[in-house]
Amino acid sequence: MRNIGIYYAYWTQEWDVDFIPYIKKVKKLGFDQLEINGGTIAVMTSGERAVLREEAQREGIVLSYGIGLTPQNNVSSLDENIRRTGVNFMKEMIKGVADMGGGCIGGTVHSFWPATDLESIEQKKLILDQSLKSMREMIPLAEDLGVILSVEVINRFEQYLLNTCAEAVSYVEEIDSPNCKILLDTFHMNIEEDSIGGAIELAGSYLSQLHVGENNRKPPGTGRMDWGEIKTALDNINFDGPIVMEPFVRPGGTVGKNIAVWRDLMPGADLDEAAAQSVQFLRDTLCS
Repeated sequence: MRNIGIYYAYWTQEWDVDFIPYIKKVKKLGFDQLEINGGTIAVMTSGERAVLREEAQREGIVLSYGIGLTPQNNVSSLDENIRRTGVNFMKEMIKGVADMGGGCIGGTVHSFWPATDLESIEQKKLILDQSLKSMREMIPLAEDLGVILSVEVINRFEQYLLNTCAEAVSYVEEIDSPNCKILLDTFHMNIEEDSIGGAIELAGSYLSQLHVGENNRKPPGTGRMDWGEIKTALDNINFDGPIVMEPFVRPGGTVGKNIAVWRDLMPGADLDEAAAQSVQFLRDTLCS
């Protein structure tokens, strides 16, 4: 059965927040899973993680972890000092997630975000090599501790290293580890892929998780995404991983700035009610 989750930053304007209130919230709204900031987990104490872990267990909510590494922790940097700093930070995050009981870290575990500073297409190969070098250093720890690292395929306006599923497949095949997987996102695929269903099927068994949102990043069921095509593709690859809503609709704060939300996408909306309607839509559309 496919878990349905949601990313906490649907409600927040900053990345670093107290996650505890969102565990009860998502349970009440009908979700199975909450995705939170892996960077915060990396710097928490073991005691703080225990409180969070126990709250999720009480509510029966699965936790997963997302990260957009900063330029200071860029594991694909051509600057070796920055690259090593990023690898060390990622290793702390892997240990932190293991302390939470294991699970998946998805996002730019292979680079940084937002990233639009590529100088030339020739430079991309050099940066990709650095990324692969870092992943080879991180993945043994992830394997030992039962943590999945999922490289996210992100559109060209936010990142430049892996823009298509085909690029991600080449990446994970190069790493050749059961703990290096792919995270696809309907918003990014809508921009970059010739076929969203085709991209999902290309990912196949490498697909660890699917992020879902409409073409404009509103909650699923409110836009023009072809959910029938997505359902067929997921069924064709026998996907049984989590489906995590990642809508971004609120301007303001660091979240609004990083995501480029320059207007209120749902003025006057009750965000909780919209989320509850969307989770039911996903159960009816992608899980039936």
